[in-house]
Amino acid sequence: MANPASDYHRGEMDISAQESTYDLVMNLTKWGSLAIATSVLFLTLWFCTPAGFLGALVTGVVVAVLGSFLLRGNGGH
Repeated sequence: MANPASDYHRGEMDISAQESTYDLVMNLTKWGSLAIATSVLFLTLWFCTPAGFLGALVTGVVVAVLGSFLLRGNGGH
């Protein structure tokens, strides 16, 4: 039996759409994780410890700034 003809040729497809989708998903995952972690930390410190609102806010801002600095890094994923 003969192999069916195919329009697919390995390495010849334009993958720019897949690359941009992958970059978008990775960025949303990365920054969304930072936002969730910062929010959980802030709310936990505010409501579950004697740190209060101001202590939780300062800690949350520090974590958000440090996290954004580290996530920007060298431009990699």
